[in-house]
Amino acid sequence: MGAAQAKERSSGVCPHFHAAIELIGKRWSGAIVCALTERPLRFGELAKAVPGLSDRLLSRRLRELEEEGLIQREVEAGSPVRVTYSLTEAGTELRPAIAELRAWARRWRRTA
Repeated sequence: MGAAQAKERSSGVCPHFHAAIELIGKRWSGAIVCALTERPLRFGELAKAVPGLSDRLLSRRLRELEEEGLIQREVEAGSPVRVTYSLTEAGTELRPAIAELRAWARRWRRTA
C-alpha cells in the first residue's frame, strides 16, 4: 500500500466503528445493553434498571437493538404473557467493552 492510501485510511473513521458507536450511543441504547450484561431482564425490570426512560421509548430501543442482532426476546406463553430480553452472542461480545467503559466513566466522573 502506498503512502497516499495509508494516509487516506488513517484519516477517516472506520465505517463499521461509526455504525456501532451510533447504535450504542443512541440515547438509552447503551444503558439498556449495559443492564442486560448482568442478566436477562423482563420489560418492567429494564424500565427500573434504566430510570427516566419511558415505556414507549424502551419498546422502540428494544426493537431497534433486536433488529440489529444485539438482543433477543423470549416470549413465555401464559397469562399474562412474559417477555424476557437477553443479549445475543453479538451483544454478549460487548460485555468487555461495556465493562471498560463503565470503569472509565467512574474514573472520569471522579476527576471531572
